[in-house]
Amino acid sequence: MPDTGRSIAVVGAGVAGLATALACARAGHRVQVFEQARAFAPIGAGIQLGPNATRVLHGLGLESALRAVAAFPLELQVRSGTDARLLGVLPLGERTLARYGAPYATLARADLHQVLLTALQTHANASLHLDTRVDTVHQDGSAVQFSAPDGLVRRVELMVGADGVWSRLRSLVAPDTPPTATGHIAYRAMLPQAELPAHLRSGVITAWLGPRFHAVTYPVRSGAWLNAVVVVHGHGDMAPDSWSQAASADAVIAGMPGLSPVLQEQLLAMGSWQSWTLFDRPPLHQAATMGSGRVALVGDAAHPMRPYLAQGAGMALEDSCCLARELARPAASVTSAVQAYAHARWRRNARVQARAVRNGLWFHSTGLQAGVRDLGMRLLGTRAIDLPWLYGFQA
Repeated sequence: MPDTGRSIAVVGAGVAGLATALACARAGHRVQVFEQARAFAPIGAGIQLGPNATRVLHGLGLESALRAVAAFPLELQVRSGTDARLLGVLPLGERTLARYGAPYATLARADLHQVLLTALQTHANASLHLDTRVDTVHQDGSAVQFSAPDGLVRRVELMVGADGVWSRLRSLVAPDTPPTATGHIAYRAMLPQAELPAHLRSGVITAWLGPRFHAVTYPVRSGAWLNAVVVVHGHGDMAPDSWSQAASADAVIAGMPGLSPVLQEQLLAMGSWQSWTLFDRPPLHQAATMGSGRVALVGDAAHPMRPYLAQGAGMALEDSCCLARELARPAASVTSAVQAYAHARWRRNARVQARAVRNGLWFHSTGLQAGVRDLGMRLLGTRAIDLPWLYGFQA
């Protein structure tokens, strides 16, 4: 791919930032990634990637690397969190490949991050700068200028904000309002399946729906580990921008009224837990929130996703693909590419954000509403869980 002559700075080296940097580097751009952390920590536990997301990774040349670290569950089960009844099943595996042309994968976030990081570090067009905080950003008609702790003032043709839900770069393209608490607390745990009793090991995704809570378990690391996520109602007492605080299994269970003994046994067996308070922003309502001038936002910096549709990483990966594509169009200027990217992505992201919020209400239903939900799932079967508009999307 010939050098386009464009210089790009990506701020943030999470999944969104690394994927965007890799997509742009593969398209021939010169990319620098700036990350304020001194080293990468294993933040987060598991990630689900629908076929819309794994299709992007395949397009980035990472199919083999993904297959080496991911699990590919044969089905997704939905069960009652109070009595363990099976409410619905979505076949995955070969059915997903045949229907959507790409697999449904589950993996540890740290493994996905490492896959992207390894690919980026071996690319001639990319460089990574750790322990580097980007400050004093200013854009004009020809460039974006910014400074870093080394004292150098840099100029690039495009800056990409991939600095998460608490993004500092967001103020360059949208009103600078802070994220708001969702009223939910998430807990996560992950451990080798060999450490679990045989009857608690699993090779499928299981979503447990209960009154004011839900839990999800699924295999990661080629099926050798099991990941668990629990979301309950509450506000927590940790720093708003903290992703990790130690928690006990008893604290997790305390927020799950009427918990099924089967699920309780599973959660108690998972060992140590981490918690974080969920914050988000309202669904996007205009394209300008995703990019303006020579600054584009990707992933949570633009559109934080509640974890009730398992699409936070998926939408970030789609963003990366779309931005690289718009920059590669013949005769497209940087500013027109940013505008085209924002217009191409904002409605899709807004729809997924809104559906995730709706799912959270649906998952946590109580009383009559929960009964209607369960009956609807049993009557509709796979149609209640499969989402062609989501999984069939070609980024």
